[in-house]
Amino acid sequence: MKIDFQDQTVLVTGATRGMGKQFADDFAKLGADLILTGTDKDKIETLNREARRDKQSSRKYYAVDFANAESTKAFIEAIDAYQKIDVCINNAGINRINFIDETLIEDWKEILAVNLEAPFMITRAVSRLMKKNRYGRIINIASIFGIISKAKRSIYTTTKFGLHGLTVTAAIELAPYNVLVNSVSPGFVLTELTKSILSEAEMEDLARQVPMGRFAEPDEISRVVLFLASSLNTYLTGQNIVVDGCFVNV
Repeated sequence: MKIDFQDQTVLVTGATRGMGKQFADDFAKLGADLILTGTDKDKIETLNREARRDKQSSRKYYAVDFANAESTKAFIEAIDAYQKIDVCINNAGINRINFIDETLIEDWKEILAVNLEAPFMITRAVSRLMKKNRYGRIINIASIFGIISKAKRSIYTTTKFGLHGLTVTAAIELAPYNVLVNSVSPGFVLTELTKSILSEAEMEDLARQVPMGRFAEPDEISRVVLFLASSLNTYLTGQNIVVDGCFVNV
């Protein structure tokens, strides 16, 4: 058995760093043509220049701010211009932590726009193409905080619970068209963002709480996503795959 994305078009949001970049790089190695998003316009221009020199796969980066309705609308219109999108990975997400009585309404609106409204809008757009082509794989990157929660995570947890709700309903509706929809809920992952937010001592303390005794590497999440996105997955849909080293079961 072999995972192969030759002649497939794969969309990954939030693809310029962290897990999203890992997903993009892995799909590229397996032959996919890529539609990728990021928020830094200068970085996107640089990445597009580099992509034009890449002879192994096609990459097209879009600068999109999913907190901005006009930016999101423009990207949806770009999606509509494609003849087919075989795989969609809704990965872009943001988080701001605060006690619920101190939470800003502006943060509520922005986090919902990025974490939940944008995946809905994108799923709505790509599902039309996938139904027409009678093939597709959609993977929503949720979180263990869509299963459990902790203090100061009220907005983030709301969006991640909602994202799996979107997953289940879309899976039911799209199953007759051979479009499979799942969510993946990572635990603590060793990304650049994690390292910038947490001190070494904080990461060590969190790692001790994970039964496996460590954070996940980005490629460990990516391998699960690659399977779900591949033609090897023919019947698994409407599910939430937790990749957390058994953290939520403690």
